[in-house]
Amino acid sequence: MWGALLLFGCVQLTMLAAGLARGERPSTLEWVGLAVALVGLTGLTLPGASAPDALGAGLMAVAGVAWGIYSLRGRGSTDPLAATAGNFVRSVPLALALVMLARALDVAPHPSSKGLLLAVASGALASGVGYSLWYAALPHLSSARAAVVQLCVPVIAAVGAVLLLGEPLTQRLLLGGAALLAGVLLSLRAKQRPAPAKR
Repeated sequence: MWGALLLFGCVQLTMLAAGLARGERPSTLEWVGLAVALVGLTGLTLPGASAPDALGAGLMAVAGVAWGIYSLRGRGSTDPLAATAGNFVRSVPLALALVMLARALDVAPHPSSKGLLLAVASGALASGVGYSLWYAALPHLSSARAAVVQLCVPVIAAVGAVLLLGEPLTQRLLLGGAALLAGVLLSLRAKQRPAPAKR
């Protein structure tokens, strides 16, 4: 779970830093909302977690920065579905190269037909639709607000795990999820300050 905390922390830092560099100035209520949401995220992911190794931590940090950049680039998208489809198509050669390398090194298990179908459903359908919706929403959010809203992902995943996989609904999940969502709502209710005019 340390990995998830590190991943989302790097996403938020990347998006917030980009917004501040562009002149966005989140209000006090937005900062409070972000802090409350991060406390909720910590409550969801940290208890009982073991620290990752240095390589794993580094890879999660790089993934978080990349996710933040991917989200920021989506703010300029005029056709979210086409942009997401194009991104997925461009990723196929790299994915195939990695699969072939893993097979050549004999470090990857042989996938079953069911496994391949589930991977396609998860990646092309669930993630594709999710990213298309996210790209459609991004132009209406400042970088700071988009960073906070992004924190809803762990809650959505946890709810899905409870409803679809039979995971237990624990007190930690309820309290952490409630704090996270409360922080997101606080941030969204804040009045947005316009960026200062460039001279």
